[in-house]
Amino acid sequence: MKFTDGQWMLQPGVTAHYAAEAYAVEVHDDALVVLATTRPIKHRGDTLQGPTLTVTLSSPIAGVIRVRVEHFSASEAPRLGVPMPGAGRPHVQIEDTETRATLRSGGLSVDVRKGEGWGLTFREGERVLTRSDWRGLGYIQWAGAHGEKSSYVHEQLTLAVGESVYGLGERFTPWVKNGQVVENVNKDGGTACEQAYKSVPFYLTSRGYGVLVNEAGPVSFEVASEKTTRVQFSRQGESLDYCVIAGPTQKDVVQRLTALTGRAPLPPAWTFGLWMTTSFTTQYDEATATHFIDEMKRRELPLSVFHFDCFWMREFQWCDFEWDRRGFPDPEGMLARLHAKGLKISLWINPYIAQKSPLFADGAAKGYFLKRPNGLTWQTDLWQPGMAIVDFTNPAAAAWYQGHLRRLLAMGVDCFKTDFGERIPSEGVVYHDGADPVEMHNLYALKYNEVVFDLLREVKGDEAVVFARSTYASGQRFPVHWGGDCWSNFESMAESLRGGLSLTSCGFAFWSHDIGGFEGNPPPAVYKRWLQFGLLSSHSRLHGSSSYRVPWLVDEESCTVLQAFTRLKHRLMPYLYAKAIEATETGVPVMRSMVMEHPHDPGCTTLDRQYHLGESLLVAPVFTDSGEVDFYLPEGSWTHLLTGDVKAGGRWHRETHDFLGLPLYVAPNTVLPWGAETERPDYDYAQGVTLRVFALADGATAPFAVASPDGRIAARGTVSRQGRRYTASVTEGALHQWRLDVDGRRSPVQAASTSLSWDD
Repeated sequence: MKFTDGQWMLQPGVTAHYAAEAYAVEVHDDALVVLATTRPIKHRGDTLQGPTLTVTLSSPIAGVIRVRVEHFSASEAPRLGVPMPGAGRPHVQIEDTETRATLRSGGLSVDVRKGEGWGLTFREGERVLTRSDWRGLGYIQWAGAHGEKSSYVHEQLTLAVGESVYGLGERFTPWVKNGQVVENVNKDGGTACEQAYKSVPFYLTSRGYGVLVNEAGPVSFEVASEKTTRVQFSRQGESLDYCVIAGPTQKDVVQRLTALTGRAPLPPAWTFGLWMTTSFTTQYDEATATHFIDEMKRRELPLSVFHFDCFWMREFQWCDFEWDRRGFPDPEGMLARLHAKGLKISLWINPYIAQKSPLFADGAAKGYFLKRPNGLTWQTDLWQPGMAIVDFTNPAAAAWYQGHLRRLLAMGVDCFKTDFGERIPSEGVVYHDGADPVEMHNLYALKYNEVVFDLLREVKGDEAVVFARSTYASGQRFPVHWGGDCWSNFESMAESLRGGLSLTSCGFAFWSHDIGGFEGNPPPAVYKRWLQFGLLSSHSRLHGSSSYRVPWLVDEESCTVLQAFTRLKHRLMPYLYAKAIEATETGVPVMRSMVMEHPHDPGCTTLDRQYHLGESLLVAPVFTDSGEVDFYLPEGSWTHLLTGDVKAGGRWHRETHDFLGLPLYVAPNTVLPWGAETERPDYDYAQGVTLRVFALADGATAPFAVASPDGRIAARGTVSRQGRRYTASVTEGALHQWRLDVDGRRSPVQAASTSLSWDD
């Protein structure tokens, strides 16, 4: 939201009051409280009338400084904020001198300038990260054309020359957010616009710090747009709350962010295999599903999860949580038969109850839905005719909803796709707990996923997983998330990647997308290139809207591509699952941007058509019919995983690939665990593993970690090189029937030894 009209003027109706000086600073044990006047105080007369702003500086965890700004402190209800399960009261250091007051938390500090001229300066060590400067902090009064008045608080934090901004949730707009206006409001808009299913009021910059705006309601970001050298964020009302998060690297920032807002639990290993669905509006029943599954088996196409989309229930009745017996006459028997084929089963759900659902009258009578101010049920025809929305702030309603899901879990369902949660009214509704509907609009999806995930954790334990479309900040605690409704073309494939990188930059460890695109019918080239991209993501799902996504309906080569890349992913599971475990421990995502992995390489600052899977694998999807692709390799010798070709880094490359290839490069000085199994993602990764060594420099040592499918690290160790001699040592855990591979040359198999010396 823009309050100014260029450099010198204000928007019509706007009166701006900017912090002008820190008139008084109170020192507390763990905080500084600043009285900021909006004009210089020259004499006693200047103290009459206002406004003034109270700025409280504190720290919720080490390396994070929280700034709370208030105008009127008691004129509006307390705001809801971002859930912060990790918040505490860490030790802080406070200095108070004649010219400034400083609060220091870990390596991060904030200086408050005393006297005339407003200034907050955030430093990491001696390095200035950002500042709230002249006309940065403001209280705005806006008179509308019809006499209505509203108030806002905004902050503007400075950007350095060349500084790039990332994140702000799952954003499909350009990867670098400079120049954009971003509205922090969840909407069901698809991937081809500026809206987002997963808004997160957090941004990360190329200079290695982050800012989390601690607000649940709508925050408007002007990212180097209203002021080209600043990020402005504003919120209607009388207060604003934000945190500055230290680095020095983007990984460090994300680790601190997730330490504060929570980290993802580890999804079970089977979720990393291929998911296939019925698609959305296609015709399907048990026979259709069984045919697809059996044909996948006949064609030797590995499949881990089968998902039934909306029409597993009868039309007009979503949700009633009852199988449509016209197409699924024996659901219990069907689920048993599918389990016998080695599959896990996912079901589509949403938090809405249609008027025709048998559950509607029960929920309305018991007060389980959002209500109108007159106490009656709020209803709409948007999506399901006459539908109501479950009020998850009502514990009885949440338990009622969980009870119906519990029946399905007892029947044999393994997990749920938690769809929707964005079309939540911001006015004209009343919540059971009295929450402000404006505040709850974004938080609703978070609460919805929490209710479902908590039930799955109760029933399934460590096997709990959802497949969620919408969420909010801290939603990484309830994985997995997918990118929503995309079109079946290369442009939408690329925007999906941008959205995924933006979301993982906000601390979301796991992310997926609809392989082949959701809307439309993918051309063969798009489908096959999306297969590669999808199976080189943390989670991989074939799903469409009005057409099936089984590969043989595209062309025969699609079956070959699907088989090759599913098997490749299974081979990579000893490595990928170790990265997944690491993500749950550190918050650093499995799938991450180039700039997050290479923060000191300016060539990576703007890259959004390639990414890293962990630190060892670089993936550059192909977005062209011709198979031509341009990509950048950072410094060092990079080895193509599939061909063994070695390319020098620190430069751009252009390659042309058939549908069984793409730029998939292994970083120098890598030991990549390579699994023995190709047909499933969950197997004993330590049995028969090959430690593949890539471009290990003479005299160097590289670490490795091999996961276990039960969520532990089965083995850790190192490989070192002296000339042609390679020495591997297992320093923790154990490997069985393992060996080394250097440039395709393999050592003898080791039964269970903890060390190996081998001359290449």
